[in-house]
Amino acid sequence: MIRTVIFDMDGVIIDTEPLHHHAFFALFAELGIAVSPADYASFLGKSTRNVFQLLKQQHHLPQHVEALVLRKRELFNQAFDEDAGLDLLPGVRALIEDLRRHGVQLVVASSASKATIARVFDRFGLDPYFTHRVSGEDFTESKPNPAIFLRAAELANTLVGECIVIEDAANGVAAAKAAGIYCIAYVSPHSQGQNLHQADRIIQDFNELNAAGIAAIEPVRN
Repeated sequence: MIRTVIFDMDGVIIDTEPLHHHAFFALFAELGIAVSPADYASFLGKSTRNVFQLLKQQHHLPQHVEALVLRKRELFNQAFDEDAGLDLLPGVRALIEDLRRHGVQLVVASSASKATIARVFDRFGLDPYFTHRVSGEDFTESKPNPAIFLRAAELANTLVGECIVIEDAANGVAAAKAAGIYCIAYVSPHSQGQNLHQADRIIQDFNELNAAGIAAIEPVRN
């Protein structure tokens, strides 16, 4: 029986990817570095800190990684606050509410910072639904490393075989599978080009999921 659903946040609960894209590329312009669309796509699912650790090495940036992280967060927060039309992805709140009505525990495990997760949870009133939040900033390595999902299962006091992960990025799907967790991949409109073939199931719309269907998923035997 599936006891816990672990949600990624960006591109799954809310589509802040366009805001992240804006913030990253505004900062790339400030730094005078060129990042190709393919390179940027490879960043999806990674923490901002890990992205700038890589870029600092590749482009010999003189700035400290922490200063780059803070500047990107500043640009993101500005865009987040100014976007009055920002909302949860269609169908996801109904799914969250359905899962909780049926006693399924929910955890968010996102590569986003704790501050960004808090910003989303506060704006959209998500705290009552989730027992734990896990941020990628607490881990040395980002997805596809499975550590964030293993920690989420540990906090939920749930065997990994009794969890599922909902993800939208190739790095996240790979992390879930490396953790031994059944993974549902959502094809996000703003994360095109992601190779989701490792997922156990791929959906185009959250209306394809409900608590009864998730409860019927066979636990993974590890």
